[in-house]
Amino acid sequence: MVEETRLESVDSGLVPAGDGWFVVNVRDAAWLTNDAFGARCIFEADTPVVRGTELTEHTFPQLGIRLTVVEPGQPTTLYHAESSQEDFLVLAGECVAIVEDEERHLLAWDFVHCPPGTRHAFVGAGGGPCVILSTGARTEDGTIVYPPSEAASRHGAAVVEETDSPRVAYAPYQHWQRGRPTNWDALPWA
Repeated sequence: MVEETRLESVDSGLVPAGDGWFVVNVRDAAWLTNDAFGARCIFEADTPVVRGTELTEHTFPQLGIRLTVVEPGQPTTLYHAESSQEDFLVLAGECVAIVEDEERHLLAWDFVHCPPGTRHAFVGAGGGPCVILSTGARTEDGTIVYPPSEAASRHGAAVVEETDSPRVAYAPYQHWQRGRPTNWDALPWA
């Protein structure tokens, strides 16, 4: 029988204290913010969430899942491709999906499937925040690459030189910090 894990509080919400099952509302879960890449609801006790606390990291071994909130013109990540499947569902607002250097305008309830190796990024669009549910398979031997992209560059979402290092790709940007989106009251769960 799998035991329920308790939820512990950090500056920006609740995180699991173990590997058991749990239930948490998005309003209560831990969040991270970044001036360049918006805000993320992290359902795990990932490193940036527990950094500087007494809590230990607890991540999901098979599936990554998060909510991302971006403002118009703000990318969710840098343009990249992973060796595992990723899927995305726009829950609110609008964004531009850049997939294999093609731009697609997305609205709420649009779904994007990225098989392994699909180059992609998302950039907020429209007149307000965009909320995207992101999922991705996790494997021990997973790889990632950040290739240059003309389309992603137009949106500030690309590297200049290809790298397979997230540390190198994101070196020019600040680290994620615990905190909630600045537009909290405008979001669907507020």
